[in-house]
Amino acid sequence: MSASHPVVLFDGVCNLCNGSVQHIIRHDPRGRFRFASLQSDAAREMLTEHGLDPDDLDTIVLVEGRRVHTKSDAALRIARRLRGPSRYWWTARFVPRPLRDAVYDWVGRNRYRWFGRRDECIVPGPGVRERFLDAEQTLGAVLR
Repeated sequence: MSASHPVVLFDGVCNLCNGSVQHIIRHDPRGRFRFASLQSDAAREMLTEHGLDPDDLDTIVLVEGRRVHTKSDAALRIARRLRGPSRYWWTARFVPRPLRDAVYDWVGRNRYRWFGRRDECIVPGPGVRERFLDAEQTLGAVLR
């Protein structure tokens, strides 16, 4: 994976996470970001390779080459690369990370209750499917 294609690993059954991926896709017209659900083999392999627990589904992960970011750091680094007002979230990096991560964890603990969850990972549509590292696996899970 080249540095020009950072990878976003997300909870594939979380409605908030899926909505965030859709937001990233809409505001990333150059198609820089690639995606994989945390439940996929592709994500498990990347997490293990970077020394992270592949069974921890409670954070978004951004893999940029050899660097890995989680929680609020990942979210802010993603926002920084988007078009539109979302990129201004990057200024929140000046808030101390423990405080940012505490808010991130609070939302994360409540995400299923507030936003719901789905039984399957999202199925990427045409024109976007190639940006999902686990598209075939995701499609297979949906078709089963």
